[in-house]
Amino acid sequence: QLQLVESGGGLVQAGGSLRLSCAASGETFESYAMAWFRQAPGKEREFVAAISWSGATTYYADSVKGRFTFSRDNAKNTVYLQMNALKPEDTAAYYCAASLYHAYDLFRGQGTIKYWGSGTLVTVSS
Repeated sequence: QLQLVESGGGLVQAGGSLRLSCAASGETFESYAMAWFRQAPGKEREFVAAISWSGATTYYADSVKGRFTFSRDNAKNTVYLQMNALKPEDTAAYYCAASLYHAYDLFRGQGTIKYWGSGTLVTVSS
């Protein structure tokens, strides 16, 4: 069993920045590709970013490419999502996820998520 706990969400103005964290515990963290998803009220869950087991490769949704940066620190059992130039449309609950599939499969929507975090809310005002 792998537990995932997100933190770092909050209220920011458009153009601002936030850094989300996802702390993992209970199992070997480095065995998993990790991903971030988000879901806004009235919308379907949306893929945001994925990162490989080693952290060498990252994938981003077109909507966040160039603004968000995904990284992982396996020694700390933590992944991070640095979000810059935030837009009101980024407002959503952000969920951390772990998968035994490759990060590329998650990017393509073909992989299965094994563990989900409970989410952290990001609100971007205009």
